[in-house]
Amino acid sequence: MTLATLPAFLAAHPGAILVEVVEVKGSTPREAGTLMLVAETALWGTIGGGHLEFLAIDCARRVMAGETTQTELDVPLGPEIGQCCGGRVRLSLRRVDQSVQEALLRRLADERAAFPEVMLFGAGHVGLALARALSHLPLAVTLIDSRPEIDGDVPDGISFRRVAMPEAEVAKVKTGGAAVILTHDHALDFLIAKEALARGDLAYVGMIGSKTKRATFASFLEREGMGRAAVDRLILPIGGSVVRDKRPAVIAAMVAAEILGVLLKSD
Repeated sequence: MTLATLPAFLAAHPGAILVEVVEVKGSTPREAGTLMLVAETALWGTIGGGHLEFLAIDCARRVMAGETTQTELDVPLGPEIGQCCGGRVRLSLRRVDQSVQEALLRRLADERAAFPEVMLFGAGHVGLALARALSHLPLAVTLIDSRPEIDGDVPDGISFRRVAMPEAEVAKVKTGGAAVILTHDHALDFLIAKEALARGDLAYVGMIGSKTKRATFASFLEREGMGRAAVDRLILPIGGSVVRDKRPAVIAAMVAAEILGVLLKSD
């Protein structure tokens, strides 16, 4: 689900029903505040799947057809509906009129503004694969490259900037965000990483490369007057060591999991 796709869905499906989880008790598939839009032949979002979602969709479509005026569902998640969560969910159903649509767009825009920021430096094969992997996640992702041509198309929902000096963009990453360095040039990688590590307020600074590249970068930082603590904050190689596979999509999946583990971890 992305904010970019919501206006298109609403335009294509006037009269859709907004299903919202308004109260949860015990173990449930999704938390209170979760939304789903139901149209006659399409859906946007999910309230957790299973028979709970089937009941919600069926009720919403009967509301659209004028077969019921029901505005609420109170569903126990037990054997009687084929789910074993053991909790209870209360759902509200509202037809999407102009005021509901505007409130929904404002809410999702506010949520998106609060997403952790990830800046990807380098739109090569791995950079684009990682952008695709992150594009559906609750993250604000920007892709940076200096070349006149990149190695493919930028995914929907990802911001892209072509700049002459990518290292200067590091200052724009929000506090607590992530910088992931995957450029075509080792020297540029080092310049970007130096700027990112010098800040000290980023939750994740990662660079693609090998243990040899890490050792070379450590020597570079030492010559630049930065201490061992800066190197220790750098994730290099990125993506862990459990799966040793150099295909861009596999690297992207591993790095996406690594980033989520840092930026979305529970307090």
